[in-house]
Amino acid sequence: MNKGTWRAAGAYVIWGLFPLYWKWLKHVPALQLICHRIFWSCLILVGIIFFMRRSREFRMAALKPSVVRVYTAAALLVGINWLIYVWAVNNGFIVESSLGYFINPLLSIFLGVIFLRERLRSFQWVPIGLSALGVLYLTFTYGRLPWIALTLALSFGLYGLVKKTAPLGALYGLTLETGILLLPALLYLVHADGMGQGAFLHTGSGSDLLMAGAGLITTVPLLMFASAVQRIPLSLVGILQFITPTLQFLIGVLIYREPFNHDQLIGFGIVWIALIIFGVEGFLAHRGRVALAT
Repeated sequence: MNKGTWRAAGAYVIWGLFPLYWKWLKHVPALQLICHRIFWSCLILVGIIFFMRRSREFRMAALKPSVVRVYTAAALLVGINWLIYVWAVNNGFIVESSLGYFINPLLSIFLGVIFLRERLRSFQWVPIGLSALGVLYLTFTYGRLPWIALTLALSFGLYGLVKKTAPLGALYGLTLETGILLLPALLYLVHADGMGQGAFLHTGSGSDLLMAGAGLITTVPLLMFASAVQRIPLSLVGILQFITPTLQFLIGVLIYREPFNHDQLIGFGIVWIALIIFGVEGFLAHRGRVALAT
């Protein structure tokens, strides 16, 4: 495998192991964790830009009203996604969270059809329909809509949709997004500390290091992924992305012993079959295009 493949796989593995990291901080409220993630991520990203001597280039590219508007929408979506995910992990919903990221690729395709007028090959509608059937089945067996999975899938799908037409690269984009969220995050952290509810500097040095480390675990896989997608085909990226929800699912079931009964297996199984069909169809279509080109 080339460097691009290793970097993409590494990024997806890190994202897949996130539940272990957030579980170490389950004593910290989810909103505080996200605020720390925003603060430390922004600090690291700004530091990288200064180190690379690109601060002037960043300001010229990012600080335009039209660009800020796009990235404000992206920032709100990624903030919602991060908050729901951390809350779900630390409240025993890792398995349902993994479902959201299994569904996400198919939902992203559907959003592309609706908003970008993208056209699907006829057989691509089969996995989308099966995925919807799996969600309906799980809604019936849960007795409720799997709102965590759907919120994660929808927020990340819409985030991807916004980023698809956004003008900045990964480094500048995430720096601007975290910069937009920085002031509200700092205000909340100051408020929580003033109310005697702040966790930072009050729950031990280990917790402090982990909260600060949230910035590092956010930026490292993102930069790895940004580097990888320039080197490998998107079809390979599409296959590798299932590393993340698979690891999350296994962590939830095997390590944290979250319930996973026969009915859930059927619902998840329908979604997994949809993803297999999606992957095989995409592979065959890609191979056909390559054959026609040669």
